[in-house]
Amino acid sequence: MAASLWGQQTGFNYGEALQKSILFYEAQRSGPLPASNRIDWRGDSGLRDGEAEGVDLTGGWHDAGDHVKFGFPMASSATLLAWGVLEYPEGYRRSGQMDAILDNLRWVNDYFLKASAKPDELWAQVGDGQADHAWWGPAEVMAMPRPAFRITKECPGSDLAGETAAALAASALVFERHGDGKADLKYAGRLRERARDLYRFADQYRGRYSDCVTAAAAFYRSWSGYDDELAWSAAWLYRSTGEEAYLEAARGHYQRLNREAGTEVKVHRWTHGWDDKSYGAYVLMAQLTGEPEYRADAERWLDFWTTGYQGTRIRYTPGGLAWLDQWGSLRYAANTALLAFIYGDWLHAGSRDETRAARYRAFAARQIDYMLGDNPARRSYVIGFGQNPPRNPHHRTAHGSWADSLQTPVETTHTLYGALVGGPGINDDYEDRRTDFVGNEVATDYNAAFTGALARLHTERGGDPIEAFPAPSLRTRDEFMAEAALNARGADFVEIAAVVHNRSAWPARQPGTFALRYFFTLDDGGAEAIRLSAAHNDCEAPAGPFLWSERVFFVEIDCSGRRFAPAGQSASRLLAQFRIAGRPGWDPARDWSGE
Repeated sequence: MAASLWGQQTGFNYGEALQKSILFYEAQRSGPLPASNRIDWRGDSGLRDGEAEGVDLTGGWHDAGDHVKFGFPMASSATLLAWGVLEYPEGYRRSGQMDAILDNLRWVNDYFLKASAKPDELWAQVGDGQADHAWWGPAEVMAMPRPAFRITKECPGSDLAGETAAALAASALVFERHGDGKADLKYAGRLRERARDLYRFADQYRGRYSDCVTAAAAFYRSWSGYDDELAWSAAWLYRSTGEEAYLEAARGHYQRLNREAGTEVKVHRWTHGWDDKSYGAYVLMAQLTGEPEYRADAERWLDFWTTGYQGTRIRYTPGGLAWLDQWGSLRYAANTALLAFIYGDWLHAGSRDETRAARYRAFAARQIDYMLGDNPARRSYVIGFGQNPPRNPHHRTAHGSWADSLQTPVETTHTLYGALVGGPGINDDYEDRRTDFVGNEVATDYNAAFTGALARLHTERGGDPIEAFPAPSLRTRDEFMAEAALNARGADFVEIAAVVHNRSAWPARQPGTFALRYFFTLDDGGAEAIRLSAAHNDCEAPAGPFLWSERVFFVEIDCSGRRFAPAGQSASRLLAQFRIAGRPGWDPARDWSGE
């Protein structure tokens, strides 16, 4: 058991953390959910994705706390998830999480297969970021248009196509080695062939995807270019197929990787992420070849993150977090941690450099433990795990607002188990605020390398996952409710204003057939003389009266087919103002329902 810097033992339950980190991806699912869906507050969403373009683009993952499906970070996340399984399968097996990670990899790869069904075409994005971010509500009831955007040979995107090829190639190895029987072997072959097609597309038609898919540029612009993805994807195809042509292609692309400004030294002052795959290429090419060039590039980068390189080093918070940038600070440390584990373990396995191996692995463990709670605040940065975890992430569906408002309700409705939040500032400062999309949002790329690093730590330190997890959610509010007020009352009439509210969240939903009923009594019958009218009604005209029992009657107002969803102040409520008038002698003041 490792010692904590903050006076505690770091005896974290890595099995539980891994279990929950994987579950986060199920909370991000888009499309028709399977019967095996484990999250009872999630329902079907985005069922018409691609319809306007004549393609089926249902499925995949919502990117972060929003509902856009950005293909670039989605593919990058899938590649890192697959790499973690390939390096540390025992962590998944021993914790009982292999089936869960395979299920999530299958989910996202099925989407990639749909998005790349035609040669020389890859659908890059579903949803418009500006329109999506302008609304705050659950995925199941979003109503804004969701346009889809693609790359083609006329307007290419080597970075996106290359990264998607890498995800497919890496995942093919996962299903080939760790899948269940012939069906998964066949699936692996299908993924590998599509990876070949996409790599050829990426290599033959060069360009940055965000120059063509301009809707992505404000969110996931390809800053580093596409040579990193070409090298990365060629290396993964070599690992997946064993074909030397891919290794030679990777060597060629590798020579064009970016350099530090004004030097011939390859970049080392950043880290692997959704944009720049240079760092992963360093490690992967070193693994595949053992050659000095690739080792030197990997070690220069990892030295910068640990002891420093030529007098420069990553900044550290007072609490020990390797801190690269404010936006998603933990994501950068987690990405570096996984690759430091992979490279350090490779060094150790071959007795290549025990000093660096020990340093890199200690660094990686320290970073992950910081995220789990070994930090000055003694708090977990993983939702639903450990001590004092975040409770108010910047996540629309988990929040469960019915009013298109970050402030309503005050408390977050659902626990977004396993999600790693953006993280603290340079001084270990952090506030658990829903409005903070820099430090308190979550994203599929935040958890990708983090998940693999947890699997690695589980192989060494253990920990049992929670049985029968997740438990059914607690319903913390009424999902549908009605309220009524007396507008007016005369000698022989009563006028009612009734409002019905939709605050559903288990999951959020638009009801099908439903109606509002108002009950009243007639002491001596005479229902045929009752007259109904409506001054203002969001639903159908009132019908009835209908006999309920003995002297009790009701008026029914059918609201079926109306837009009625927890999607905003107006959308979540329906108003019905109606009048019930009787024959002379009927006194509505004596009616118990009017009290």
